[in-house]
Amino acid sequence: MALGELPDYPWDAMVPFAATARAHPDGIVDLSIGSPVDPTPAVVREALAAATDAHSYPATAGTPALQEAIASWFDRRRGVHGLTAANVLPTIGSKEFVAWLPFMLGLGEGDVVVHPSVAYPTYAMGAIIAGATPVAADDPDDWPAGTRLVWTNSPGNPDGSVLDAERLRILVAAARERGAVIVGDECYAELGWDGVWATEPVPSILDPRVTGGDLTGVLAAYSLSKQSNLAGYRAAFTAGDPALIARLLTVRKQAGMMPPAPVQAAMLAALGDDAHVAAQKELYRARRAVLRPAVEAAGFRIDRSEAGLYLWATEGRDAWESIGRLAALGILAGPGPFYGDASPSHVRFSLTASDERVAAAAARLRGDAGAVAGAL
Repeated sequence: MALGELPDYPWDAMVPFAATARAHPDGIVDLSIGSPVDPTPAVVREALAAATDAHSYPATAGTPALQEAIASWFDRRRGVHGLTAANVLPTIGSKEFVAWLPFMLGLGEGDVVVHPSVAYPTYAMGAIIAGATPVAADDPDDWPAGTRLVWTNSPGNPDGSVLDAERLRILVAAARERGAVIVGDECYAELGWDGVWATEPVPSILDPRVTGGDLTGVLAAYSLSKQSNLAGYRAAFTAGDPALIARLLTVRKQAGMMPPAPVQAAMLAALGDDAHVAAQKELYRARRAVLRPAVEAAGFRIDRSEAGLYLWATEGRDAWESIGRLAALGILAGPGPFYGDASPSHVRFSLTASDERVAAAAARLRGDAGAVAGAL
């Protein structure tokens, strides 16, 4: 089946709101897209610089050192033990992996790709690119016949929800009953904030409590964009079922989908240094502590958001009305409808702005709190 016409890129609809926000006398505060603003750690930049004599083609599978670093990271940070080179594969960022996975798995017409009801839109776009059918469903009872691929996202983008190990176990078991591959998008796993996730690590879909020690049909996807400020490097990886990894590796070799050698060296440095990850999390914690009460004071209710890089908020009205009001304050947020039909009244606030810009947003929201409350 040939690739058909694709829908417009949703963020293009934000152009007029961005123009309004930029006209604010104190400038725009862009809390819409979660693009890191803090410096890439020196240990990573130094590793990249040292690897710039990259005259040979890089290994699609990753260097042995990078493969070992990914496996070691899963053991140390995610409680997933015993991974080998056969279980891991670097990718050119996580978005391309999400978008191309249904195609790489051979899905097409008649196949169903299930994703969360409130979800990163690329899950559905990946299904469309492959000619499969995307279906938004959180409960396995709602997964239709023909389900071949299931996405989980924990912590969730945009809503910051976390699936505990028992819930993940149920989802994995349901996928296996249907003969479907299940993939956990875990890119925000280092950013737990509330409840048990303030002190406990967010579980991986590869956790032995989830899989029973059997990785068949299960993959995890992770990105270094958020934890290490490497969005510009396109540095990510997947891990899990060795048979699936082998298939993906073959496709990627044939297609030339190789992470550049200097990026592989940078990934190796990032994965081996936990200190910069902890420091970055504290920056986001401080920004969240400033922004959250201001958003609530302005009449919004924060839903979920126990982990991740965003505040998922509603003031009980159409999301585009909220986006318009925020733009008038010089604040750009993400509209809930971008993340599915289940979120018509929510907006997403990202924590990826400087301390000064977050403080400016908080001041504007507090100053507008009376007007917002009166409008409700």
